Amino acid sequence: MLKLRIPISALVLSCCYFVYLVEAEVTAPSEVNALIAVKSSLIDPMKHLANWKKGDPCTSNWTGVICFDTFGTDGYMHVCKIQLLNMNLSGSLAPAVGQLSQLLILDFMWNELTGSIPKEIGSIASLRLLLLNGNKLSGSLPDELGHLSNLNRLQVDLNQLSGPIPKSFAGLSSMRHLHLNNNTISGHIPAELSSISTLLHLLLDNNNLSGYLPQEFSLLPDLRILQLDNNNFEGTEIPASYGNFSRLVKLSLRNCSLEGLILDLSQIPNLSFLDLSHNRLSGPIPSNKLSDNITTIDLSNNLLNGSIPASFSDLPSLQRLSLENNSLTGSVPANIWQNMTFTPSEMLIIDLQENSFSDVVGDLNPPENVSLRLGGNPVCSKRNITNISQFCANEGGDDGTRGNSVNSTNCLTQACPTDNFFEYVPASPVQCFCASPLRIGYRLKSPSFSYFPPYEDSFEVYVTSYLNMELYQLHIDSYAWEVGPRMRMYLKLFPVVNGPTTFNASEVQRIRGIFTSWKFPGDDLFGPYELLNFTLLGPYSTMILPNQKTNISKGILVAIVLSSIACVVAISAMITLFIARKTRYQPSLSRKNLSSKVSMKLEGVKAFTFREMAVATDNFNRSTQVGQGGYGKVYKGNLYDNTVVAIKRAEEGSLQGQKEFLTEIKLLSRLHHRNLVSLVGYCDEEGEQMLVYEFMPNGTLRDWISGKAKDYLNFSMRLRVALGSAKGILYLHTEANPPVFHRDIKASNILLDSKLTAKVADFGLSRLAPVLDDEGTVPHHVSTIVKGTPGYLDPEYFLTHKLTDKSDVYSLGVVFLELLTGMQPISHGKNIVREVNMAHQAGMMFSIIDSRMGSYPSECVERFVALALMCCHDKPEKRPSMLDVVRELESILKMMPDADAILSETTSIYSGTSLPSSSTFMSRDPHISSSVSGSDLISGVVPTVTPR
Repeated sequence: MLKLRIPISALVLSCCYFVYLVEAEVTAPSEVNALIAVKSSLIDPMKHLANWKKGDPCTSNWTGVICFDTFGTDGYMHVCKIQLLNMNLSGSLAPAVGQLSQLLILDFMWNELTGSIPKEIGSIASLRLLLLNGNKLSGSLPDELGHLSNLNRLQVDLNQLSGPIPKSFAGLSSMRHLHLNNNTISGHIPAELSSISTLLHLLLDNNNLSGYLPQEFSLLPDLRILQLDNNNFEGTEIPASYGNFSRLVKLSLRNCSLEGLILDLSQIPNLSFLDLSHNRLSGPIPSNKLSDNITTIDLSNNLLNGSIPASFSDLPSLQRLSLENNSLTGSVPANIWQNMTFTPSEMLIIDLQENSFSDVVGDLNPPENVSLRLGGNPVCSKRNITNISQFCANEGGDDGTRGNSVNSTNCLTQACPTDNFFEYVPASPVQCFCASPLRIGYRLKSPSFSYFPPYEDSFEVYVTSYLNMELYQLHIDSYAWEVGPRMRMYLKLFPVVNGPTTFNASEVQRIRGIFTSWKFPGDDLFGPYELLNFTLLGPYSTMILPNQKTNISKGILVAIVLSSIACVVAISAMITLFIARKTRYQPSLSRKNLSSKVSMKLEGVKAFTFREMAVATDNFNRSTQVGQGGYGKVYKGNLYDNTVVAIKRAEEGSLQGQKEFLTEIKLLSRLHHRNLVSLVGYCDEEGEQMLVYEFMPNGTLRDWISGKAKDYLNFSMRLRVALGSAKGILYLHTEANPPVFHRDIKASNILLDSKLTAKVADFGLSRLAPVLDDEGTVPHHVSTIVKGTPGYLDPEYFLTHKLTDKSDVYSLGVVFLELLTGMQPISHGKNIVREVNMAHQAGMMFSIIDSRMGSYPSECVERFVALALMCCHDKPEKRPSMLDVVRELESILKMMPDADAILSETTSIYSGTSLPSSSTFMSRDPHISSSVSGSDLISGVVPTVTPR
């Protein structure tokens, strides 16, 4: 036996070593060393780059590394792309990156890189896309970047860069998209940039630029967007040459300290968007007619005089005319809107507030599509003008700043497994086709319109045509305008109907490649875009995407194949001999030995046998099953001492379940609170994993909200449930040691006991809160892959992968909205947060309140609504803490007629802390507030409302 074993071992070692040598020499050694140096300078908390030390970069699928599919003339393969978008990387970018001599794309967008941009990047002559936006890079722009004559797109926006724009950038002779906005870049704009004849988009807004506007820019033959907002060109006039742009679509010079007259821009044939607001421009508005494409004219907050030009009455595409805060006089011509034909999706905002208009010429009866604002003008004091008062309130109004694209379906959402990120294809040509979409965060960086709905259809055609997909496969889940103005969107891409319900790996790779390589052709109306995230959730979360398809030369391929065969034969022989020998002396393994075994002794948590679980559930009889989730089935069981328990049994072979199993045991064994479900014990034998909890006879909150329960919850009960849930989560955030982020708060994870006391359950996805780092500070977030349930996911966590206590606050806010309305978080393409926000802003909140909760004090409901919407604010810093949530709920409960009875059952865990006054919480956000004054609330006069 010994004689056989030695040569086989030697053969295995020699064969595998030969394969290693072959693979180790595929990628150019200098590039391997460069990649290792890049990794060493990065901080990678989520271990995305853990495989950057195994095998060869071009053949071992290193994360984000893509190589050319052929060998170079030097006999090596070379790296062509590094794409590490949105991976929570910090640290700095190593100068060694400049050794990747054949790189085409360098993409580190949306990370947290610090330090300066290495000047060595300027030596990568082949580079076409340099994408470093959305980091914390500082220092100045290296002169050496001007050597990149093949560079097509430079995005370093949203960093902390300073210093001047190098004159050497005139050498960027292939540049089409130069995005330097949102930094602290200073100095003059180099006139030399006008020599970049290929330039399409020049975004320099939100910097500290000064001096003058280069008149030479008008010579750029293809320039479409010139955006210089929020700089300081003190005392500068707009160059007269700017009236000669041949292809300009958008001119945005807002808040630039400009003076002088407004130019006649009527000779720019395709001008769609003009923003000269917040300057010191004077004189009259030019009377010549602008382009028929114009959607937006913003001349507000200047020193303009004279009247509204008659040419403004013949602009068929106009969406917004903002002339407020000037010194304009004369009459308001009603034919601005009377000459326009509106479709239901179109809107026109005419803001003329704070001028000196004395009259309205024409019929003052604009259609519903028109929002006319006349506040602060003398015309508002004229009582002989019919209907004038309704246009005279100083207001901002609804500018269509957010919305969702709804394609309704008659399908029942309960039939689609939403917990696994499946949903009905909204515009499916086949009734009720259920599939799992790809979810994409997307932003239009400089659109040339002010109102999106009229262009929604053309946008969908624009995207799907270049993805080679059917129109129904794209769904715009939501959109919202941001400062810029920019428009953030969340897109969903669905598989084709009557086919697989998920995309395969190669199709996901193809779609992602189109977005990350900027293969969409330019569109003047939508402007430049940026990919915010391409997060793989649900069935895609475990998908391994190949970074490249490598065509290895025939000789090397033959060598690798032959060596691999030899290795396989040798290893098989060794395994056969080993098994044969071991079988002589080892008994066969039972199923029990294959269990994961929780190797720990936990105080107060009992380890049950499989037999005890089988007896408690009548051998897991279907009659004892009370629920089912992604983890497995839940049974009602009776233990030997007649204790009634809930037994959650993992599906066989569930790796995710095994991880959640261990997580939940470790957490719940040390978490004890009346509003958290208690763990009685666990079973970990016979190949089974089961968790044993106290039994909650009244099921889930979702059952009660949906009407599946035997009765309904009135408003007082719903407040009690809300407060109990909030207290349980507050305990997790502040009293648990260390604190815990739940990560999957939803109505189906809030259970009700026999007294309808709310208890938070299911800690399988929970994460411990951050602890002290090496510098003695506590980070504000945990970096983690996105997990949770659609509809409850914090948008910021979804986008950045940063889990915080405010992520739980958002999810609980969604539960509050469910309690108030009876709606599901996502139903028929509608999102509960958007629907309630829209109803609240329109003053129609009580029309969507759940009628099944009976009568209620209107003021209490209004405050509960305001609290829920505050919890669901897009920005985490605007959300209340969980302590604030508990205090506000207790304050609302004190206003209820049966307050004493309710509060006696929900005693404050902060009884020593004074509660805020009735108006304390409401004053935090002017956008979400109650119409009831604090004195009215304190007085105790609480009228009730009974829904019809």
